[in-house]
Amino acid sequence: MTGTTARLDVADLHAVLSALADPVRLEMVRRLSRAGAPVSCAGLYDTVTKATASHHFKILREAGVIERRPAGQGAEYVLRDAEMEAAYPGLLTAVIAAANAR
Repeated sequence: MTGTTARLDVADLHAVLSALADPVRLEMVRRLSRAGAPVSCAGLYDTVTKATASHHFKILREAGVIERRPAGQGAEYVLRDAEMEAAYPGLLTAVIAAANAR
């Protein structure tokens, strides 16, 4: 797979950085990164309403940062770290490391 192909399912750099710039979305990504496995929706937020969380999930999905997977009657999310790494090498790792350092 070429770099150009990998970028097709990850948004442009501006959209990815905008998605990661929001503190709530960044915390969702941090939690997914720490888990290293699919996490239920409710396990990814606790400071916002369900409706607001749905909006944040949508922004992260559209940027290509996360993927939603059906799980029973709900859903789980996974971090698309391999796709992000292929599209923007080192970006997600650096952003998460910087967030964890604060």
